[in-house]
Amino acid sequence: MKPVEPEGPRAPRSAAEPGEGEDAAAAEARGRHERPGDPGPPRPLKVALLGCGVVGTQVVRLLREQADDLAARIGAPLELAGVAVRRLTRKRDGDVDPALLTVDAEALVTRDDIDIVIEVIGGIEPARSLLLAAMSGGKSVVTANKALLAEDGATLHGAAKRHGVDLYYEASVAGAIPLLRPLRESMAGDRVHRVLGIVNGTTNYILDKMDSTGASFTDALEEAQSLGYAEADPTADVEGFDAAAKAAILAELAFHSRVTAADVHREGITEITATDVASAKAMGYVIKLLAICARSDGGGSVGVRVHPAMIPRSHPLAGVREAYNAVFVEAQSAGQLMFYGKGAGGAPTASAVLGDLVAVARNRIAGTHGPQASTYADLPVHPMGETVTRYHVSLDVADKPGVLATVAEMFAKHDVSIQTVRQEGRGDDAQLVLVSHRASDAALSATIDGLRELGIVRGVTSVMRVEGDELP
Repeated sequence: MKPVEPEGPRAPRSAAEPGEGEDAAAAEARGRHERPGDPGPPRPLKVALLGCGVVGTQVVRLLREQADDLAARIGAPLELAGVAVRRLTRKRDGDVDPALLTVDAEALVTRDDIDIVIEVIGGIEPARSLLLAAMSGGKSVVTANKALLAEDGATLHGAAKRHGVDLYYEASVAGAIPLLRPLRESMAGDRVHRVLGIVNGTTNYILDKMDSTGASFTDALEEAQSLGYAEADPTADVEGFDAAAKAAILAELAFHSRVTAADVHREGITEITATDVASAKAMGYVIKLLAICARSDGGGSVGVRVHPAMIPRSHPLAGVREAYNAVFVEAQSAGQLMFYGKGAGGAPTASAVLGDLVAVARNRIAGTHGPQASTYADLPVHPMGETVTRYHVSLDVADKPGVLATVAEMFAKHDVSIQTVRQEGRGDDAQLVLVSHRASDAALSATIDGLRELGIVRGVTSVMRVEGDELP
């Protein structure tokens, strides 16, 4: 047998030669910045921007105002090469060079000279097709599109991996708050048990005003709209769709499992009344719309849900006021961590976009890319009925002897233990407020169905989950 000759020194890879996990388009793009022995200044990295609304105009402003600092941090200047918009004639805030504007987004993202594409248009299409076209051409992507990531993140991540490019999306959740990268990178060596947070500024503003002033939901919403915190059509916020998309993204990163918006149990805040808020206050609680992503007790599945809940006023999240966001993370080794800050708005969101842009640009120059999405755990999302928590139940009942015993019997029938009871008389009627011990959502639902069938119960006026008692 002929002995195997030892390998000699390896010839250096040419600038445009594909490396491991990299296609030809990505290699060509990388090669434009790898110039061994060339003492000249690096060629600017060219950036395409999709969308020039509230966030897009702020991205343009920051790129212009911080150009020198960004170039120093990256090692090469950034050049805004084009901005795709729907209408050229629309009046825009900020100083955006009209010569950069185009309505042909596809032509922009497929230009050979573009290195990085920033997407802030939102929605599913045409954003998805444009980003896939960009990545197939070797462009790295920075996006703030929570709806697209929550619905079809798997397709985007797959394209990024296939073409050897970056897909960064810090701005998609909690605006300027650095949250996703710590979950994906800083806590990669830990085991996250739960993520609990306020991730929608509009609903937090509304609930905060209801709590602090006694306003109704309608009045608080109108104030939020007048201040620009809520859209003319606030459905995505007040019905929990926005928070549900963010919860899906958080759960996928925290638990290394594929989670989509369809997996998230979602309830909004439109049914919250001033009476609910006052009742919570009397008990030492405050109502917040929470995104909760948690492992099951056995760790074999995860629950992902968005709904209003009562939390103790001593809880760190209770003090999150106005339109701010905050997220509590509980991990096995790191313990309890809290991330707090402005979760929306043009400038805060643009700040997160630029943070991603710097990271992607550095990777571009180095000829590498950041960590890909990890879904190796592949934990299933368990149904809402298996979720275990405490509950606050308010009933209108007949004010006569034996009512409390009958109600308590219905709770016991479905294995839901009562922790506290408060009753207030109202002539021939009474209000009965009960707080349960921990029970499954399915058991509580069965209890409520049974209570509605009792003749002594005039109405179930409120059912709300109670969270956060286990935290300091």
